[in-house]
Amino acid sequence: MTARRRRGSLALALTAVIALAGCANPVPEPQPEAVPAQAPPVLDATQSTSILEQVGEVLAAGDSALDPAGLSARLSGPALAIRGAEYTRAQATNGERAPVVIPTTAQTTITPDTTTWPRTQMVVTEQPADLQAPLLLVLIQESPRDDYHLWAWARLGEGVQMPATAEPDTGSPLITADDDSLLVTPQDVVGQYADVLTNGDASPYAATFGTNFFRTAIEAARAQTVQSLQAVATVTETVSPEAGAVTALGTVDGGAIVVGQLTTVTTAALSQGSITLNDPLDAALAGKDSVSQNLVRTWTDVVAFYVPPAGSDTGVQVLAAEHARTAVTGE
Repeated sequence: MTARRRRGSLALALTAVIALAGCANPVPEPQPEAVPAQAPPVLDATQSTSILEQVGEVLAAGDSALDPAGLSARLSGPALAIRGAEYTRAQATNGERAPVVIPTTAQTTITPDTTTWPRTQMVVTEQPADLQAPLLLVLIQESPRDDYHLWAWARLGEGVQMPATAEPDTGSPLITADDDSLLVTPQDVVGQYADVLTNGDASPYAATFGTNFFRTAIEAARAQTVQSLQAVATVTETVSPEAGAVTALGTVDGGAIVVGQLTTVTTAALSQGSITLNDPLDAALAGKDSVSQNLVRTWTDVVAFYVPPAGSDTGVQVLAAEHARTAVTGE
């Protein structure tokens, strides 16, 4: 074959290859998944139910033995402090004053819509078996590697209606402690309410909260303590917010459910004689049966509020609260 013929044959072959390439189907290219109209929540219903079940298992084990040793696996913050004190009370009363019943079946679930940590989930439980009011549970995940822990619980006030929140499959926004889009920022609402509980109508914030069940209960208990000890002691009581112990999730109207921790300190300064600690919990926490100088009772409080958006003409509503003695000292 001559060089010219070889060149001709090669040209025909290349032409055929090019023609075939032009007729071939295009190479498939990967297509990205469609972006959903709304991102899924960071915690779905199945995960939420699983978390509650795991918390329930830890509580059941602790309650059975009245032993707080294993509680930190799923409890933290005020919930851990209160549960430990409840075990002390149950032991001191031979089981007559059992720990608070904490259902772990949800009536309402409020899931977080956030990409940051800590993350908060709130749950309104089914009514407990003791027919007390449902509880508002607050569960917090501190970091991606941590489990959700039961951080607090509070009992709903009689007749209280929870504000509307987003569906669990949508998620509710996490509200920062200094969010000023609310009538009162979350950190300020806890501090202002502590002032109201300490000073009553003399507090400049009294009108913001109006009459509410928790203030009524605290003031009634304080008056009873003053009356019972007036012959031998002067009673004072202060309520203060715990720094950083506040969390909040948004409501559909632009407001928020805010939950904060308070500490109440009741001091009885004896002027004469001594006080016998007739309450088994007082004696167990103090490690003695009587005191002759100062008797100091410390209470761990959890209060949940509905805070409306800024510009609202309604005040802050107290939704739920818990008041538990967690320490007693005396001289």
